[in-house]
Amino acid sequence: MAQKNYSDANSALEGLLFDGMTIAAGGFGLCGIPENLIAAIRDSGVKDLTVYSNNAGVDEFGLGVLLQTKQVKKMVSSYVGENAEFMRQYLSGELELEFNPQGTLAERMRAGGAGIPGFYTKTGVGTLVAEGKEEKDFDGETYIMERGIVADLAIVKAWKSDEHGNLLYRKTARNFNPLAATCGKVTVAEVEEIVPLGSLNPDNIHTPSIYVQRFVQGEHEKRIEQRTIREA
Repeated sequence: MAQKNYSDANSALEGLLFDGMTIAAGGFGLCGIPENLIAAIRDSGVKDLTVYSNNAGVDEFGLGVLLQTKQVKKMVSSYVGENAEFMRQYLSGELELEFNPQGTLAERMRAGGAGIPGFYTKTGVGTLVAEGKEEKDFDGETYIMERGIVADLAIVKAWKSDEHGNLLYRKTARNFNPLAATCGKVTVAEVEEIVPLGSLNPDNIHTPSIYVQRFVQGEHEKRIEQRTIREA
């Protein structure tokens, strides 16, 4: 079996990055984001990226750090409301944006990973989302066609990995990660813990190792995106 376990995020991405590439990133808000791999992409200086992700992190954390360094050319996202720099770049014409309904984006990743080049959905019919897309009627209802996503690289965050790269996510940190993990030509995972082979129940594995080419253990900050507290 090829070597999968790398010592750090920079080495895990070595030879995979190039200008103009597409990247699918797991995570939702700041939950379950591959923060070490994002930082390594920033440090590499690679530019003109197209990034598929539910959102773009926040200012100064998550995918937001790639916006600050202007390494992202286009975002394909569902929600961008927590990032002032994202808004500034978009409104000034510095950043391209393709909005996808959240379920559509998830299904585009899943479809790409399953070898499905396109699918029809009712979501977005009659809205700006449908502009320029093929429409087809089924049983008297109009649907639009969405393309499956196959990215040059997928980066995901998992809770545990065994020595072969079978991944287990934890609670809501699962979010987009299993979907993104399937749709990359190469998938790199960062994990909190690496456990011996055979210690994970096969029935509980969320992403089989066949999808994971490289993984790295990292330390994670786990910031809170919106802190809400009760008054005393």
